Amino acid sequence: MGNAESVVVKKRLARFRPGELPAVEGVFHRLLGASAAGETALTLAMLQSSMGSVAPDSMVRRLYRCMCRIDPAAAGEAAAAASSAVSREQLVIFLADVLRGTAEERAPLVVAMSQRGDEAGASVPRERLAEFLQDLISAVVQTLVHRGHLQAWQPEKMGDQSRGVELLAEQICSELGPSDQAGHDVSSVEDWIFRMSQVSSYLEMLVAEGLDVSLGGRPAPRLLPPCKETPWRDLTRVLLDVPTLMFLAAQLPDGCSAPWRLVFSTQLHGESFARMASGLTKGGGPTLLLVRDAGGHVFGAFASRGWEVKPQFQGDWRCFLFTVSPRLRVYKATGNNEHYKYLNHGQQTMPNGLGMGGQHGYFGLWLDSDFGRGHSRARPKCTTYGSPRLSGEEDFSVDSVEVWAVGRPPAPEEDEDGGCRKSVLDADLEVQAMMEMTGKTLHRRGLREPEEEEEDQGGASGSRRRTREGPQGAGGGPGRGLREPEEEEEAQRGASGSYVTCSIRPRGFSFPAFRAAPTSPRRVLLIILE
Repeated sequence: MGNAESVVVKKRLARFRPGELPAVEGVFHRLLGASAAGETALTLAMLQSSMGSVAPDSMVRRLYRCMCRIDPAAAGEAAAAASSAVSREQLVIFLADVLRGTAEERAPLVVAMSQRGDEAGASVPRERLAEFLQDLISAVVQTLVHRGHLQAWQPEKMGDQSRGVELLAEQICSELGPSDQAGHDVSSVEDWIFRMSQVSSYLEMLVAEGLDVSLGGRPAPRLLPPCKETPWRDLTRVLLDVPTLMFLAAQLPDGCSAPWRLVFSTQLHGESFARMASGLTKGGGPTLLLVRDAGGHVFGAFASRGWEVKPQFQGDWRCFLFTVSPRLRVYKATGNNEHYKYLNHGQQTMPNGLGMGGQHGYFGLWLDSDFGRGHSRARPKCTTYGSPRLSGEEDFSVDSVEVWAVGRPPAPEEDEDGGCRKSVLDADLEVQAMMEMTGKTLHRRGLREPEEEEEDQGGASGSRRRTREGPQGAGGGPGRGLREPEEEEEAQRGASGSYVTCSIRPRGFSFPAFRAAPTSPRRVLLIILE
């Protein structure tokens, strides 16, 4: 058995970098600490002493029970009977599978942690998994607070954490499969862990922080985004709680890397649609809208791009709707239409308000510009997002609203090729070339900004200078001679590729005839000369 144990342990240790091994192997001796002389295994009291400040006792007991059930002689699989204490080999296998394992290796651990002390076997009831998740999420929140990883968020000014824990645990459990299924075996749990990466992230973060395993090559997962420029002193309580924040941040394109800023709150700014619209449009980046109706339902929407006040739909497929209470859910775009978001104000012929999904009069989420009223009409579901009714009643009264800026400001506008957008003076180069050939002076060139002019001298305008050269540039007379055919074709194609030109000219006026482009038309230019 000793040889089998050493082989299994060596394979597990091989997952870590050489610089990480001392931290992993040192955990066992550090937990033994000042125990009685000759002690060679870890007891529950030792683990409680180490993790008691960052996790509730129920979660510490789950971890200990899981370690005791690891069978080092069976490649780390769960043993039929638990040992009375945790050996070094059991601890190493546990750390390797939690911190560097696959879904297949973590599934037996989750099953063992979900079962009660008197339970055993290869399956676990759904309610036991829900209880395990509640303990795990509570431990993660407690760890974030104790270790100072709140990223400037203030839980005392946020929503009910215990309620948030229940909602998040229920949401993750909902992905297990049919709720009437009696039990979930290891294979079912493995598939669930593979799809729901939060379970692995939460467990990894808890073990790394709780046992103080610092792995430089792979830091513990970041679960909260930074919070900036939020006037906590002036706030009573925001609609977000820590578990809900953990869940919503993970759904965003930038994850937890981009900072969050509170840009509108009815607590701070009153019930003003104009002020809310200003918070949505200012900055031009992604935003997250939270609404609580008079019945206590909390729901909202994410907009992946900045908002514009206009009577047309806007946005893209990354937008989504969500509910927080009474159930935590996210509803992504279905692809049925592109009615992602709508914002209009001050018009007589089009609806004035904020809408997400659906159509005029039947939005998945609508806030009227007459602040305080809204609707969520989904019969049976919103066509854009596939969401059911978000609010308690189809037509609801608004209790409170928050808008959070949740991303980085957009980069400077780019052109189709991914480069910085050209100056307006650089637009339609082919038109400029044709105008110059007819003797028209381009006076607006002198209005270019200095830095653009310097760039222009070494770049695209160099070619424009060449188009102005005629016989004079080659030593000819003062006239602006006509281009050779090759130059004509180059001017005809310009920077935009092939196109066909068409001209309307007065009688008696002549200029060189352009040859038809050899490739298929891409653009048609109509030049009218007075």
